[in-house]
Amino acid sequence: QVQLVESGGGLAQAGGSLRLSCAASGGTFSSYRMGWFRQAPGKVREFVATIDWSGGSTAYANSVKGRFTISRDNAKNMVYLQMNSLNAGGTAGYYCAGRRSYEDDYWGQGTQVTGLN
Repeated sequence: QVQLVESGGGLAQAGGSLRLSCAASGGTFSSYRMGWFRQAPGKVREFVATIDWSGGSTAYANSVKGRFTISRDNAKNMVYLQMNSLNAGGTAGYYCAGRRSYEDDYWGQGTQVTGLN
């Protein structure tokens, strides 16, 4: 019964930055691999970034590599996505997800990000 709630979305000027937050409750947060996904209107959901339970291993989609940074704070049950150099290509609903062995994946409801060219 893990609950994930995203926040921090909004409008960013061309080249601007936003930091998304995902607050987790209802589980042992530190044991979950966490990730961010996004879905633009009329497009499929795509992978953005992931981070392991310890925060020591991360991976990124090529489209955001070098511009986005995923991090987590297990003491606060939080995961973050720092997004720099935003443009219209970053416009999408952004979703936080959690994964642990032998369990279903958990998804938040999303937060909207609009990047301008």
